[in-house]
Amino acid sequence: MRLTLLLLAIAACGKKPIEAAPSDKPAAKLDGMFCVTKGTASIGATITEPTVRAVSLGSSGDSASLEFTYRGDTATTRELASGKTRRQLGLKLRAMNGCNLVYVMWRLDPRPMLDISFKLNPGARTHQDCGADGYTKLKPTTSTPVPVLARGDTHTLRAEITGDELLAYIDDALVWKGTLPDSVRTLSGPAGLRSDNLAFELVAFAAAAGDTNQPLPKCTAEDGD
Repeated sequence: MRLTLLLLAIAACGKKPIEAAPSDKPAAKLDGMFCVTKGTASIGATITEPTVRAVSLGSSGDSASLEFTYRGDTATTRELASGKTRRQLGLKLRAMNGCNLVYVMWRLDPRPMLDISFKLNPGARTHQDCGADGYTKLKPTTSTPVPVLARGDTHTLRAEITGDELLAYIDDALVWKGTLPDSVRTLSGPAGLRSDNLAFELVAFAAAAGDTNQPLPKCTAEDGD
């Protein structure tokens, strides 16, 4: 099934970084769709901050694609709310909020791997509500090793949910396939991206379009992981 994509670009914006706004103000929006909720990011620019979060407003949340060029570790590192330090980047699916969503993460620690998990905290919305609680790691039915990231390499990470099945691809090769539990059916939200302690050029980002009859939600800062 061919998916309609929301293609995000900033040629008309002069590649000026879009920064997450303070929590009491709406965050900046890129082309009315790409909402950076934490850190600084823009399509075509190199991300150098240790913590970056963004979502594609108006996307269905069931599929997304991230193309990037790896530049190494960030100059500074930041621990997660759990106290652990991770080097990773990847996709957010069905991102209802910071407490309820699915993650498809290309993780470097303790070894290169694709880590698929969901975070579920019914009734919770903010970081104060859930912190680092509610994570469940998913086991694949089939999987293959991921490439070793080398500086200057460009890759595309893509994931899609069809029914209760999640498929993840790197450079169009299937690397992870698994079944989502019934509880993930309750999640509904946009797709997005996440990075922790990795520097990379954000070459492109795309996500499946949602209901075009619905108004875009406001772009607001995020205080979570």
